[in-house]
Amino acid sequence: MTARERVRAALAHREPDKVPMDFGATVVTGIAAGILYRLRQELGLDAPGEPVKVVEPYQMLGEVGADLREALGIDTAGVAGSRNLFGFENKDWKPWRLFDGTPVLVPGRFNTEPEQDGSILMYPEGDHAAPPSGRMPPGGYYFDTIIRQPAVVEEDLRVEDNLEEFGPVSQEELARLETEAADLHANTDLALVGAFASAGFGDIALVPAPFLKYPKGIRDVEEWYVSTVTRRGFVTQVFAGQCDIALANLERVHRVVGERVAVLFVSGADFGTQRGPFISPDAYQDLYKPFHKRVNDWVHANTTWKTLIHSCGGVEPLIGDFVEAGFDVLNPVQCSADGMDPEHLKRTYGERIAFWGGGVDTQKTLPFGTPDEVREEVKSRVSIFAEGGGFVFNAIHNVQANTPIANVMAMLEAFERCR
Repeated sequence: MTARERVRAALAHREPDKVPMDFGATVVTGIAAGILYRLRQELGLDAPGEPVKVVEPYQMLGEVGADLREALGIDTAGVAGSRNLFGFENKDWKPWRLFDGTPVLVPGRFNTEPEQDGSILMYPEGDHAAPPSGRMPPGGYYFDTIIRQPAVVEEDLRVEDNLEEFGPVSQEELARLETEAADLHANTDLALVGAFASAGFGDIALVPAPFLKYPKGIRDVEEWYVSTVTRRGFVTQVFAGQCDIALANLERVHRVVGERVAVLFVSGADFGTQRGPFISPDAYQDLYKPFHKRVNDWVHANTTWKTLIHSCGGVEPLIGDFVEAGFDVLNPVQCSADGMDPEHLKRTYGERIAFWGGGVDTQKTLPFGTPDEVREEVKSRVSIFAEGGGFVFNAIHNVQANTPIANVMAMLEAFERCR
């Protein structure tokens, strides 16, 4: 099979010739830039000191390029919007070093000047005249969002303020998506993952809007979660407006990318903690499910795309609702959380939803286990999830920045042996 055929077969719950693998097609299936640098050195793809590109500066993820995809047998590639989470484009690359000294390239608008305490501040659209929207502490691996919400005045709340970042996709962006999808489809055999839905209702990474210079509305993380209960009507109106915009944009994007895309990343909103969901099934059904269903119904009625929901944590009590909402794929399959036992998930839901992830635990096993423990976990997960199709291998969320390269190699080698 080609990579494209392999992924499509797996998502159709048919066993492909071998288990497909994703690294780098989305912002939740990537590899930290420092680890990517070491991996490329280990594989002999780069000369010592050759930098890697940081393509997602919020999480500091590295670029999984064509040569690495070929070397590892990766079956996917992403097609996404042109701006990152800080609102500027990945272009005009310039050199920088991570706190551990790793050489990287960052976009031109990435702030490389440390504060007096050694931290790095990031600015929306790279504009230093605006208040900073992110901070990487000294010695840190990622940026933390800076909350910039003034005190909420109830009578001044406007739904449109929480819709400021959503709007019609531009002709320029449509042309770019068309070109990128056409090039990847014609010149590779990879399965393309689209990340242009803007339908992550309540995605908490987006609520503070680190890409907006002066965000208005409810933008504080705690205030937002409280508002889903105390201002449910307001939040519902925000979701309704976002959904209308998303559906209109999906129609426009579909006209230019067509069926070249295999999977649509719909939602990155997390609904789980280590101990289970942090909202009740009733709350999901009332507030989120109707809008997820509207998006998925449109996609399935008008395209051949499969739809993917990303939700960390112990979301097992919600998986049935995810299926009823029309999702085809669940990521990252956090098997370490309560209720997320791999055998239970495969036995209970394996014929109704595909699992994208779950291949190895990135909280404990991959960063802190031995290479042998990594190999055993990979072998076990593949044997459970791959039977009958419905599985795309990936780690549970991004490969983290403090992971030993020996463990990364153990993961890849074990998967290659048993895929």
